[in-house]
Amino acid sequence: MDARIIIEGPTRLFGEAEISRSKNAVLPEMAACLLTEEPITLKDIPDLLDVGTMTRILLGMGVQSQSSGGSLTLRAGELSSVKVPYEHAHRMRASVLLMGALLAREGRAELSLPGGCAIGTRPIDLHLKGFASMGAKIEQGEDFIIASGKLRGARVYLDIPSVGATENILLAATLSEGQTMIENAAREPEIIDLCELLRKMGADIRGAGTDMITITGVNRLHGATHRPIADRIEAATYMIAAAATGGDVFLKNANSAHLRSVINKLTACGAKVIDAPNGIRVRASSELSPIYIRTASYPGFPTDAQAQFMALCCLARGTSVITESIFENRFMHVSELRRMGANIRVEDRTAIIEGTQKLFGANVNATDLRAGAAMVIAALCAFGESVIHDPHHIYRGYELIGEKLTRLGAKIKMVE
Repeated sequence: MDARIIIEGPTRLFGEAEISRSKNAVLPEMAACLLTEEPITLKDIPDLLDVGTMTRILLGMGVQSQSSGGSLTLRAGELSSVKVPYEHAHRMRASVLLMGALLAREGRAELSLPGGCAIGTRPIDLHLKGFASMGAKIEQGEDFIIASGKLRGARVYLDIPSVGATENILLAATLSEGQTMIENAAREPEIIDLCELLRKMGADIRGAGTDMITITGVNRLHGATHRPIADRIEAATYMIAAAATGGDVFLKNANSAHLRSVINKLTACGAKVIDAPNGIRVRASSELSPIYIRTASYPGFPTDAQAQFMALCCLARGTSVITESIFENRFMHVSELRRMGANIRVEDRTAIIEGTQKLFGANVNATDLRAGAAMVIAALCAFGESVIHDPHHIYRGYELIGEKLTRLGAKIKMVE
């Protein structure tokens, strides 16, 4: 019997949920453990499939791992391998982040081409261009990449503000010889959080959170303890779910400073968003207004919240328009929403959503991580039973989603 999530709707969500620490901050911070022989401790680590995959990759390289009370301590004393094998790399794109740290420490990194969600081509050419600018030799085959050589500081311009490329070059530059400048760098909160950890380890970094980051290489880095930021995409997902269901939900740990674009769109829909010192409260009536969304690099509207918002737009009164400008294949959830009665047509990278009064339970697939979250939101709003297949995508990025939704009043059953 296949794994699935069964949801009986419709349900209005009420109560409080605690937002976990950010998957997209934790993964590069785990990679940073390779930059020192001393222990790195990350606190309040979410229990997610991707975190488990990254841990197994690091263990395979000789890194020691210890979990206690929600904290994860990683110690990369003497590495036994500089290779990220296919059986792990194909499951998670973030495995590419190990290249920068391995290059900085060992002068060599071998990577099977990474996988993850099938939302577009997502090439890593900007990562490789950055390494090459810093003196690395790049060898690339059909299914592998090898980077080698002693790194030196360089001026690296990113054609687009890629989060992954910014993180990888940051990691590589911390131990390089001289000064590295990343121009058109990504500005996401996860970048700032990674820089905070690296500074605790002794790195010399300036400009985090701007489009120009300067890293002056140091001879060595040391151990550190760090608590990653709260997951802004998980927070956005529950905020959208609260609004879509006409609920009233307080999200502990959610940081409004990281969610301005999402808050603006929820407010435009008619939801009320109330900022508090330790979280965000979202309240909504049963009637929502249509909106226009265009995804963009931070601080623009996040592509990782686009699918969830589309589920909400299916129930808005009027016509909503969503344009996806980041990934070319991130509308796979459209066909699944149509199974539930949604009225959506797609023109190139734009989806036009005609709001309907009701969605209906159906058998649907979680085609990727955020599309899976959209299916959960739609199922909470739909009349009758919905069955979401391939839920492993959802478990990659949402810790204890069944328990959290149950506490908010959802009728949800997780079948493993």
